[in-house]
Amino acid sequence: MSPYRVVQWATGTIGARSLRAVVEHPDLSLAGLYVHSAGKAGLDAGELCGLTATGVTATRDVGHIVGLGADCVLYMPLVCDLDDVCRLLESGANIVTTRGEFHHPGSMDPVVRKRVEAACERGGTSIHSTGSSPGFITEAVPLVLTSIARRVEGVTIDEYADLSQRPSPELLFGVMGFGVEPAEFAEERLSRARTSFGPSLRLVADALSLPLDSLEESGELATARGRVRIAAGELAAGTVAAQRLTVSGIHAGRPLLRFRATWYCTTDLEPAWDLHATGWHVTVEGDAPLDVGIRLPVPLDRMAEVSPSYTANRAVNAVPFVCAAEPGIRTTLDLPQITATLS
Repeated sequence: MSPYRVVQWATGTIGARSLRAVVEHPDLSLAGLYVHSAGKAGLDAGELCGLTATGVTATRDVGHIVGLGADCVLYMPLVCDLDDVCRLLESGANIVTTRGEFHHPGSMDPVVRKRVEAACERGGTSIHSTGSSPGFITEAVPLVLTSIARRVEGVTIDEYADLSQRPSPELLFGVMGFGVEPAEFAEERLSRARTSFGPSLRLVADALSLPLDSLEESGELATARGRVRIAAGELAAGTVAAQRLTVSGIHAGRPLLRFRATWYCTTDLEPAWDLHATGWHVTVEGDAPLDVGIRLPVPLDRMAEVSPSYTANRAVNAVPFVCAAEPGIRTTLDLPQITATLS
């Protein structure tokens, strides 16, 4: 079988890692590269992912990308452009994306869903959202763990991230809001779990034939007890040093599924929190209870270097399965179990 011809769309932190994986994949061939930055346009793809020259040049011309006739586009921009998505799908290119808009069709705006499905129908293509979180830990893992149960009373997915050695002040202080007074912390930051992870919970609930009645979100903050020096800078005593985002899926009046993200810059918190090392912890309650910890065995000062692989690789591995899928918005439930073809 000929390699799947793949376009990489965007080369941020995740996109650059995905690009490298495509170039090195035995069953994929890099057909094109789309970039947003004028400074990257014209560069060889290898320059943008730490490899030797590939012969594929980065472009900002959407029309050029559409005209390549690629089998699949790995779509990884910071913001989803529905016009671009539909144009790609209509052209005959399938899409695998780390954007979260397509995890659960029933959670989408009906108008948007109808437009995307129509584009898939016209192009004979499919689109699939995946990644590490949401994706792997919110869908693939709980679906496997609950497969040995006949009665599920609850599933809780905890995500922990120790950010103390992350040398990214713009991310921690600018994007995530660490280091500010609690009263100044933007409330919407704590409610984003509903839109980011809620669709995955609905998908799992559908698979269990226990559809959710609603989603509830909540957020908590903890502050530094004293002045703390971290790789990104300094946290003053009394400023935000940890945040916890929770979304709960309600079925028959009680929480059935829950995702809880705890991100912290120090363990010396007020109030004190029960913290785990960076990774995930999944508990299943029912007639086959489970308590599963997944630790990321990477030194904290190397986490920024390694962690993009967790998101990018699953998307790359999904390409053959999405290309083979029936046209439409395809979820984890629609596709076979994603496996890796290793070189």
